[in-house]
Amino acid sequence: MKAYYNEYDPKAAAWLRELIKRGLIADGEVDERSILEVKPDDLSGFTQCHFFAGIGGWSYALRLAGWPDDQPVWTGSPPCQPFSSAGQRKGKEDERHLAPHFAHLVDARRPPILFGEQVASAAVFGKVAKKARGTVEGSPEWAWFNDLQDRLEAAHYAVGVSDIPAAGVGAPHIRQRTFFGAVGLADADSARPQGHRRPVEQHDTEGREVSAGWGAESGKHGGLADAERGERGSDSDHGSAGYGEDCGPSPLDGFWRDADWLFCRDKKWRPVEPGTFPLAHGIPARVVRLRGYGNAIVPQAAAEFVRSFLNATH
Repeated sequence: MKAYYNEYDPKAAAWLRELIKRGLIADGEVDERSILEVKPDDLSGFTQCHFFAGIGGWSYALRLAGWPDDQPVWTGSPPCQPFSSAGQRKGKEDERHLAPHFAHLVDARRPPILFGEQVASAAVFGKVAKKARGTVEGSPEWAWFNDLQDRLEAAHYAVGVSDIPAAGVGAPHIRQRTFFGAVGLADADSARPQGHRRPVEQHDTEGREVSAGWGAESGKHGGLADAERGERGSDSDHGSAGYGEDCGPSPLDGFWRDADWLFCRDKKWRPVEPGTFPLAHGIPARVVRLRGYGNAIVPQAAAEFVRSFLNATH
């Protein structure tokens, strides 16, 4: 019962193998082929499948959400460059638009549930009105999420999406991202998701509980950061983007506890990113780190989405 990681970048693949060796993400095999070369039969026997795996953020996020390593799930965060405002903006004409291939494998293998992520942009969601209750100018255009949703619904999945920032879970940066989830329908006429085993409580290497499972709230404020409070929003541990360190939802004592704090004009303290360590010359494997960090999801934000999605579908 192993996990499958598909990652085309050889340096990110090596990073994945090291994380697996250290037990920081689910045990499994790393496949360096392009997703275009992967056939449905190649995925037989794997419990979890992580496409565009990067440095294993989704596997780690699932653990934070209380999802056992031996419970089936697929994840996929297709390349964002075709739809990012900072890229060449080729959209669906870009050769890196690989979501249709991911959806094809989903349709062929029928995983019971899957999660993924994409940038939050107009190319992903489509045009929106400039004013509240306004109308969109021009004719409707193709949108990434609409296309993916159509493909998954045609494969008999119910799909949900949410646009949330990393700052919502205590990070000192925004990193606005689109998270989506899909559950397989029991049949074409039913909206009831196929059954999933409820996850057991997870513990770290010292026996401390790191998740109460997806049925519990994450604290008074739902695990989200609160600018007016200085204490943690929850006693539950949301883990670390560094994979393995103690972390809570508050920036005071979590993974981002070393962030710089600014006293703002509204008399509230707010965290900001603590410098540009990965950008500094002389840092070992600087370019590899930049690519790995730049393409990675924020596991704490993904875990919060997983909990909310499962609460809504169970």
